[in-house]
Amino acid sequence: MFEVTFSDQSMSMLNRLDIMIQMPIIEKFSSLTSKDLNAGGDEVGKFERGGKAYYRLRAGEYRIYFEVVNESRLLSHYILHKHTLADFIFRFKLPYNEETLVEQNQSFWQYVESLTRHQQEKLPDEHTQNPGNA
Repeated sequence: MFEVTFSDQSMSMLNRLDIMIQMPIIEKFSSLTSKDLNAGGDEVGKFERGGKAYYRLRAGEYRIYFEVVNESRLLSHYILHKHTLADFIFRFKLPYNEETLVEQNQSFWQYVESLTRHQQEKLPDEHTQNPGNA
Protein backbone atom coordinates (compact mmCIF):
# COMPACT_ATOMS: atom_id res chain seq x y z
CA MET A 1 0.00 0.00 0.00
CA PHE A 2 0.96 3.61 -0.54
CA GLU A 3 1.15 6.73 1.57
CA VAL A 4 -1.44 9.07 0.05
CA THR A 5 -1.32 12.86 -0.02
CA PHE A 6 -3.79 15.40 -1.31
CA SER A 7 -3.41 18.67 -3.21
CA ASP A 8 -5.23 21.80 -2.09
CA GLN A 9 -7.98 21.14 -4.67
CA SER A 10 -8.42 17.56 -3.47
CA MET A 11 -8.64 18.62 0.18
CA SER A 12 -11.05 21.41 -0.69
CA MET A 13 -13.34 18.98 -2.52
CA LEU A 14 -13.19 16.43 0.29
CA ASN A 15 -14.01 19.09 2.87
CA ARG A 16 -17.14 20.07 0.93
CA LEU A 17 -18.45 16.50 0.93
CA ASP A 18 -20.45 14.81 3.63
CA ILE A 19 -18.35 12.49 5.81
CA MET A 20 -20.34 9.47 4.54
CA ILE A 21 -19.22 10.31 0.98
CA GLN A 22 -15.65 11.21 2.00
CA MET A 23 -14.87 7.95 3.75
CA PRO A 24 -15.40 5.55 0.80
CA ILE A 25 -13.36 7.86 -1.47
CA ILE A 26 -10.44 7.98 0.96
CA GLU A 27 -10.73 4.25 1.67
CA LYS A 28 -10.60 3.34 -2.00
CA PHE A 29 -7.66 5.65 -2.71
CA SER A 30 -5.64 4.64 0.34
CA SER A 31 -6.11 0.92 -0.30
CA LEU A 32 -4.55 0.98 -3.79
CA THR A 33 -1.61 -1.34 -4.37
CA SER A 34 1.05 -1.51 -7.08
CA LYS A 35 -0.82 -4.52 -8.46
CA ASP A 36 -3.98 -2.38 -8.86
CA LEU A 37 -2.05 0.28 -10.76
CA ASN A 38 -0.40 -2.23 -13.08
CA ALA A 39 -3.56 -4.23 -13.72
CA GLY A 40 -5.60 -1.26 -14.95
CA GLY A 41 -9.17 -2.21 -15.79
CA ASP A 42 -12.42 -0.36 -15.21
CA GLU A 43 -11.55 1.15 -11.84
CA VAL A 44 -8.04 2.46 -12.53
CA GLY A 45 -6.94 4.05 -15.78
CA LYS A 46 -3.57 5.49 -16.79
CA PHE A 47 -2.87 8.32 -19.24
CA GLU A 48 -0.28 11.00 -20.00
CA ARG A 49 -0.85 14.71 -19.78
CA GLY A 50 1.86 17.33 -20.18
CA GLY A 51 4.60 14.71 -20.08
CA LYS A 52 3.39 13.28 -16.73
CA ALA A 53 1.77 9.91 -16.13
CA TYR A 54 -1.56 10.29 -14.35
CA TYR A 55 -4.01 7.74 -13.07
CA ARG A 56 -7.76 7.99 -12.69
CA LEU A 57 -9.50 6.05 -9.94
CA ARG A 58 -13.27 5.65 -9.99
CA ALA A 59 -14.70 6.06 -6.52
CA GLY A 60 -18.49 6.07 -6.67
CA GLU A 61 -19.69 9.32 -8.20
CA TYR A 62 -16.19 10.83 -8.04
CA ARG A 63 -12.95 10.50 -9.95
CA ILE A 64 -9.54 10.85 -8.31
CA TYR A 65 -6.79 12.03 -10.65
CA PHE A 66 -3.40 11.23 -9.15
CA GLU A 67 0.22 10.46 -9.86
CA VAL A 68 2.74 8.05 -8.41
CA VAL A 69 5.36 10.28 -6.74
CA ASN A 70 7.66 7.39 -5.83
CA GLU A 71 7.41 3.69 -4.97
CA SER A 72 5.64 4.47 -1.69
CA ARG A 73 3.62 7.65 -2.27
CA LEU A 74 0.60 8.75 -4.34
CA LEU A 75 -0.46 12.38 -4.80
CA SER A 76 -4.10 13.18 -5.55
CA HIS A 77 -4.17 16.26 -7.77
CA TYR A 78 -7.92 16.45 -8.33
CA ILE A 79 -11.10 14.91 -7.02
CA LEU A 80 -13.92 15.67 -9.44
CA HIS A 81 -17.54 14.62 -9.77
CA LYS A 82 -17.88 12.24 -12.70
CA HIS A 83 -20.25 14.38 -14.80
CA THR A 84 -18.61 17.78 -14.53
CA LEU A 85 -17.02 19.84 -17.24
CA ALA A 86 -13.74 19.74 -15.30
CA ASP A 87 -13.75 15.92 -15.31
CA PHE A 88 -14.50 15.91 -19.05
CA ILE A 89 -11.70 18.39 -19.80
CA PHE A 90 -9.11 16.55 -17.75
CA ARG A 91 -10.07 13.06 -18.95
CA PHE A 92 -9.97 13.97 -22.64
CA LYS A 93 -6.74 15.96 -22.34
CA LEU A 94 -8.31 19.22 -23.50
CA PRO A 95 -6.47 22.48 -22.83
CA TYR A 96 -7.23 23.88 -19.40
CA ASN A 97 -5.97 26.10 -16.65
CA GLU A 98 -6.10 25.44 -12.92
CA GLU A 99 -8.99 27.88 -12.42
CA THR A 100 -11.18 25.91 -14.83
CA LEU A 101 -10.80 22.73 -12.79
CA VAL A 102 -11.04 24.37 -9.38
CA GLU A 103 -13.96 26.71 -10.08
CA GLN A 104 -16.08 24.27 -12.08
CA ASN A 105 -19.17 23.34 -10.04
CA GLN A 106 -21.97 22.81 -12.55
CA SER A 107 -22.66 19.50 -14.28
CA PHE A 108 -21.41 19.39 -17.86
CA TRP A 109 -24.14 16.97 -18.93
CA GLN A 110 -26.90 19.17 -17.43
CA TYR A 111 -25.49 22.06 -19.43
CA VAL A 112 -25.51 20.02 -22.66
CA GLU A 113 -29.06 18.89 -21.92
CA SER A 114 -30.19 22.50 -21.39
CA LEU A 115 -28.72 23.43 -24.79
CA THR A 116 -30.65 20.58 -26.41
CA ARG A 117 -33.90 21.70 -24.74
CA HIS A 118 -33.26 25.28 -25.84
CA GLN A 119 -32.73 24.14 -29.45
CA GLN A 120 -35.92 22.06 -29.38
CA GLU A 121 -37.91 25.03 -28.10
CA LYS A 122 -36.72 27.04 -31.10
CA LEU A 123 -37.80 24.39 -33.64
CA PRO A 124 -41.15 25.20 -35.29
CA ASP A 125 -44.01 22.76 -34.87
CA GLU A 126 -44.63 20.63 -38.00
CA HIS A 127 -48.35 21.39 -38.01
CA THR A 128 -47.84 25.14 -38.07
CA GLN A 129 -45.37 24.85 -40.97
CA ASN A 130 -47.57 22.66 -43.21
CA PRO A 131 -51.23 23.36 -42.40
CA GLY A 132 -52.33 21.47 -45.53
CA ASN A 133 -51.01 18.15 -44.13
CA ALA A 134 -53.32 18.16 -41.12
